[in-house]
Order: sequence, then C-alpha cells, then structure tokens
Amino acid sequence: MLYGRTGAQDRLDELITGAMVGRSGAVLLRGEAGIGKTVLLDWLAERASGLGMRVLRVRGIEHEADLAFAGLLQLVWPVQQRLDALPEAQAHALRSVLGSGEHRGTDRFLTGLAVLTLLAELAEDGPLLCLVDDAQWLDQASAEALLFAARRLGAERIAMVLAGRDAAKEEEGPGLGGLSELRLSRLGPDDAARLLQSRGHAAALSSPVIAESLGNPLALIEFAAVRRDGHHHHTPLPVADRVLSCFRSQIARLPEPTRLMLLIVAAEARGDLRHQMRAAERLGVGFAELDPAETAGLVRMRDGVLSFRHPLIASATYQNAPLARRIAVHQALAEAAEDPDCRARHLVALTPEPDAAIAGELAAAGERARACAAYGAAARLYEHAARVSPGTTERAARLATAATLALTAGHSPLAGRLAGQAEQLPADPADRALLARVRAAVLVDDDDLRGAGRHLLDEARRTTAGDAPGLLVAAAQHGWLASDASLVRASAARLTSLDRQEPLAQGLAALCDGDYALALPTLTESLKRHLAALTDTADGAGHPREVRQLAATGAFAIGDDTAALALATADVARCRDEGLIGELPQALEALSQVQAVLGQHRDARAAIAEGKEIAGDTGQLHRLARLYGVEARLAAVEGDEEHCHRLVREAPRRSLGEIERALVLLDLGLGRYAAALERMAPPAHGPVRVGWLSTSVAADQIEAAVRLGTPEAVEGHVIALETWALSGGAPWTRAVAARCRALLSDRADDYARALRLHAEGGRPFEQARTELLYGEWLRRSRRRGEARDPLRSALAVFEALHAEPWVRRTRAELELTGETVSAAQATAQKLADRLTPQELQVVRLAAGGNSSRQIAAQLFLSPRTVEHHLYKAYPKLGVGSRRELAGLDLT
Repeated sequence: MLYGRTGAQDRLDELITGAMVGRSGAVLLRGEAGIGKTVLLDWLAERASGLGMRVLRVRGIEHEADLAFAGLLQLVWPVQQRLDALPEAQAHALRSVLGSGEHRGTDRFLTGLAVLTLLAELAEDGPLLCLVDDAQWLDQASAEALLFAARRLGAERIAMVLAGRDAAKEEEGPGLGGLSELRLSRLGPDDAARLLQSRGHAAALSSPVIAESLGNPLALIEFAAVRRDGHHHHTPLPVADRVLSCFRSQIARLPEPTRLMLLIVAAEARGDLRHQMRAAERLGVGFAELDPAETAGLVRMRDGVLSFRHPLIASATYQNAPLARRIAVHQALAEAAEDPDCRARHLVALTPEPDAAIAGELAAAGERARACAAYGAAARLYEHAARVSPGTTERAARLATAATLALTAGHSPLAGRLAGQAEQLPADPADRALLARVRAAVLVDDDDLRGAGRHLLDEARRTTAGDAPGLLVAAAQHGWLASDASLVRASAARLTSLDRQEPLAQGLAALCDGDYALALPTLTESLKRHLAALTDTADGAGHPREVRQLAATGAFAIGDDTAALALATADVARCRDEGLIGELPQALEALSQVQAVLGQHRDARAAIAEGKEIAGDTGQLHRLARLYGVEARLAAVEGDEEHCHRLVREAPRRSLGEIERALVLLDLGLGRYAAALERMAPPAHGPVRVGWLSTSVAADQIEAAVRLGTPEAVEGHVIALETWALSGGAPWTRAVAARCRALLSDRADDYARALRLHAEGGRPFEQARTELLYGEWLRRSRRRGEARDPLRSALAVFEALHAEPWVRRTRAELELTGETVSAAQATAQKLADRLTPQELQVVRLAAGGNSSRQIAAQLFLSPRTVEHHLYKAYPKLGVGSRRELAGLDLT
C-alpha cells in the first residue's frame, strides 16, 4: 500500500496503459533521497507485469559513474540474444558495450539508436516497460544513450521511467533534462500517520516522528524504528543526514566481520556475488558474516543479487568506514576483478602515491572508453591517471588529454578545470597547444569569442613549434566570428612571419581591409583546393578541424554557397560519425545558415531544432547564438513579425547583430521602408561589413531607399556591393549587384543582366526578388504581357518559401497586368508542404526504395515509428502504399 501517491500512480498508470496501445512515452521521476522513488518503481513493475508487459530494470551505481556503459550493460546483458536482429552497425555498437565486439569508435548517436531499436525489437513481442533507478548515478555514456532513446520513443509500445534525485549530477555529469518530469513531494500529516500505523507503530509515537521526518517516507520508517528501540537522540541535521545517521548507528552495532563484509558489498556495488566472494576470501571473511545484517533488514537477496535495502544504507556503510579499510577493500576488489575496466574502477579508489603501473592501467582504461565514444568516462579515467602519474610532464599530458576528452563530451566546465590544472605544470609544446584550444573553447562557452581568439594568438606567439599555425588559423576564425578585424589581421600577419601561407586566414584579413580584389580570388582558390581534398578523402579528415571550419566560414563570407554547403554537410557528417557531440551544434549552425539562404527552409529548421536540442542537453548554450539569427531570417522571409521579435527577446546577446540583419528584411517585406533603411547603418570595413554584404542587407536597404524615393542616400551602398561582387564573387552576388544598379538606373539592360547571372544558379529568394522587381518595371512600362512570366516565376518561389508578404505583392502585380490569379492557383500547395518535416524525410527515403529498418537507421528512429509516420503521410498524399510514392513529386 502506497500513501500519498495517488496522483503519481495515476500518471504512471496512464503512461504504461498508453504504451500498451502504441503511445510510447518517458517520464523522469524526481525527488529527494528517501522520498519513495524505488518503492513507486517497484509498484509500477508489479502493475505492468500484471498487465502482461515485459519489465527491464537498470540501476545507477555511484561507484560506477566513471565506468563506461556500466548502466547500459545491465539493460543489454539479459537480452543480448536479440542483438542479431539489429542492423549490423547498431548490433556492433551494443556488442562493444558487452565487451564482445571490437571497438571502432562508435558514436553515441549510434549507441542511443541501437538502444531504441533493441527496445523496439523487444516490444514487437509485447509492450515493454524500462525502469531506471538512481539515474543520477548513471555513467555519462549510458545516460546519453538511454535519454536519446527516451526522447525518440514514438509508436513502439514502450514506456520508460527514469528516477533520480533532485540534485543533478555535478558540472561534468550528463544531466537528465528533456523529459516530462513527475516530482514526488513529502507526505502530509494524515498520509504519514497512516504509513506509520500500517507498520504497527503506536499512535502516540506518530506525532514526534512525523515532526522530525518532515514527511520523508524513509525518515518516517527509520526514525520510528529508532524511537521504538530506544536509541533516539535529537540532532539538528537535514532529514537525509539524520536518516544516514540512523543507518550508521545500526551498522555500528554489528560485529566487525559483518561490517567488513558489508563494506565489500558496498564498494563492489554491482551485486556480482562471485567478485564479492573472491575479494572476501582475500580479506578473510565470507558471506556467513552477513547474517546479522540480513536479520537487521539492511541487506537482502533478490533474483540472485545481494543488495542493500536502500542506497542510503550502502552510502552509510561506505562513508562510515575508515579510509584505510576502504582502501584495503578496493585493493582486494581490484585484485579479484576479472574485467580490466572493473579493476580500473577500484584502482581509482586506492588514492596511492604516484605509481606508473597504476597510471598506465587507468590511461589504458581511458583509451578503451574513448574507443567506444564514452568520452566523459574517458576524461575522468585520464584525470585519475594524471593524479597518480610520477612525472610532471606525463601528468600534464594526461590532464591535457582529459581536458580535450571532456570538451569532446560537451562538458566545458570540467574541461576548463582540467586545463587549469595542466597549465600549472611543465608541458610539451604539443600539449600546450592542446590546452590552448581547450581554454579557447571554454572562453567561447562563456560567450567570449574575442578572448578565445586572443588566447590562441598569445599562445601561438609564445611558441615556434609546428602547432603555432593551427592556433593562428583558429584565432583568425574566432576573430572573424567576434567581428574583431584586428585579431584576424594579427593572426594572418603572424602566419606570414612564420613563412606559413594559409590563404583562408590571409583572405579573411584582406576582407577585413576591404581589399576585395585580393580577398575573393584568394579565398576562392583556397576553397577549390579544400573541396578537391574533401572529394578525395570522403570526409575531409586530412584537414585540421580549425581549417575545415575556417573554410566553411570563408565560403559563406564570399557568397560561395555551393562550397559552404559541401563543407558544412561534410562537417556535420564527420561529427556524427566520430561522436563529436561537443562540435555538432557548431557544425549544424553553419549548415542551417547556408540552407536558409539556399531556400531549404525545411532542412534549415531541422538543423536548427537539432542544434538547439544538443546544445541544451550538453549545456553549450553559447552554441545557440547564430542559430537564433538563422531562425530569425527564416521568420523574416515569411513575414512572421511576432516570431522575429520573440527571438530578439530570447536570444543570447551575441546573436543580436544577426537578428538585426533579419529585421531589415522583415521591415522591407512588410513595406516599412524607412525602418529598413534606418535600422542598420553601413558598417566600416571588417567582418560586420562583409556580413552586411553577403546576407544581402545592403541590397535590402538599397531597395528600401529607392521605394522611399531617396536613391541618392544609398549610392555608396551600391558601389560597395558592386566592388565586392565584381571582385570574383559568385554569380548570385553579381546578379544582386546588377539588380541594385537597375533600381537606380531604371534600365531594362541591368535587369536582364541580373537575370542572366541568376540563371547560373544561387539563392532562389534573391532571384525571385529580381524577377518581381523586373516584372514591376515591365508593368509600369506598359509591357504587361512581358511582365507576367517573371512575375509567375517569382510567385512560384515565394509560395514555395511561404514568403507571405512577397506572395501578396507578387499576386497584386500579376493582377495589375490583367491576369486573374484563380483560387486554385492561389491555394496551390506542393505535396511536400502537406507533411511534417519528419514525415517528409521518411516518405522521401521510402520513395527511394529504402526499407523501414534502413530509414530508421538514418533518421535515429525505430522501424515501428517509421511505419507510423508513413501511415500518417499516406492519406495526406492521397496514396495507399509505398509503391505509389515513387511517382510523386516530393521536392
């Protein structure tokens, strides 16, 4: 009987009954220690079993938080015979978790997808309930995989409940966000009294116990037992600490051999009886010594696993033992371990004097964790290896590796702390360079791009080693993104002084000086080489990260959208392949930016959503800045004023400049020409001016001035745009420059030249704007018949982009030419627009002949959810089966 939990029981019951009919879901159960989370999970497991659901359970173990996939192993081990049914790559990822497969650097996305697919495979036999207790103690790799699966549950007949304490893990922990929460409160006086009465406690005892326990169920039970046994003494501690004190008192009354045996069980923590027995033999005790503890109700045997009645008993056992005794127990457990990673976990607890052999074992364990993409666990293992490394240089090297791994795992605060420790030690030049990159990334996390670039530049000036050029390229990139022209110039100058030619950095420096005639050809030639290398190596792995990112930055800066798209797409693919979750949001930022200007709004929104989700889940909120700017541009094109201004209110400070550019376009589309012209003054030479040109803000303001009848106000804008575009820019840039010249010259030849350049490819929104302006010019020139073709073409693009202000203007112009836009034309909708972004992805892949399993593997979904999306899409498309999809236009 549970007291005071009716609401929680109802919600959990709704969760599992929904899963039974195909409405999967996940809940995070929150509450303080002793609040009754485990009891509620036990009730739910019994309830689900009674309904015919299969139940799988996982428990986080405090001492295994640094052991890669320790939690996930509990989930996979009992069902490993089902791995053969998974796609090969996913099956291999989980076999690596089991230790039965070769590590190949599996990324965490693939492991999470493998968990989802495995659970979905099991659910094919019937509804499934997955329970995770003490989730706050899950190792990071397991938590990420389980949360990945939980967030993507759909139609698989699966329910997941994760239970964790109120306090999240420390700065380096994975966090448990992104799920619907159910918080357990303390019991009221009536429910507390009923709980005590159900356990046979006298009513006279209830009032003082209820007052002391503050409604915490475990405290109620333990305080009542202590009072009944005559051991009560008041202590002004928090409830959880007083419960621990009760348990310590009970443990202290046990015989010494029993306490030692309890400590072995607490330190081993996994419930592995064979391992516990081997360690006990080394310490001269055995399981018979546990009889007094079992009689006292402190431990119990369930399904062949010896465990404590409550995790706080394990904590009390371990914390109350003298340090020397704990070290002796971990030493015995390390010697008795058959698994090297388990041995490493106990070696960590020994805290010996510097020991090269132990340091080597811990570093080797870190490498194994890195090999299966458990970067958080690898970082902690390398940190421990550094702690016991005898030499200071070796210690610095391992701390540098730990800091880099923490950064790769997306845990910037931990990375900064580890880098700070390493910086106090003498280090090799290569390690100093590594630490400089980590420190720069931490500064970026603190929204200090300029400080990050300056730190890289300063470190590069202190060294003449081979790593200096890489630091300088990264410094130039940070300077560009921070709009710090002096930093870009200084980085390029230092590269020149080292006799190192890096056209990307030097081209950006020339852009900062307004020397477009030098900058654009230099950057274009450099990008050609990078794209050729990208084709040769399939993923561009031959280039350092900072060079790849600078290449994408440079491509967008000069308007080479084709190169920018190829580079950004490859970088996103590389991050997925290598499990680089810390880098993925930045790669998605670059991808969404170029997708937006290419008119791929649906794809851009998908990249924005994923980037925001990952940045939020890993605490990299700085990664959201540019994403806000891209999202604002999409809203501006569509005329969504409310969304644009909401983004202004919510956006990080660093993204406000990019949002301001989007607002210029919004004002122009809505006919607020004075606001568009006045909102943003032409920037001086530097990155901001290039952004003003490359995102067409200059063109927006030129059009606004012409419509206001003040073209003379923007003659300088036109000259700047022409200088930039004619220095070797992409065809679309020259087309936009020609359009703006046409606005001032009022000549057909300039419009015709603009349209010829647009025909070479580029940004569809810009081409449609040129067609609209030309159509308007033709109509004003009484050439109404000629005006219709460009206006129809413009209308088709604006409708495809849902650019409502521009659609209205174009329809109005068409009607002025004498053409009636019929209702059918006005409401025409492409098939793809009928679907959600995820439905469209699924349908496109299905139309290409991919099976549900193949689609699921590509989209991080389960096959059943893929089928669910297909069945929802069929009626929207007017088809009844996969075979009919191949003939549809889904562009």
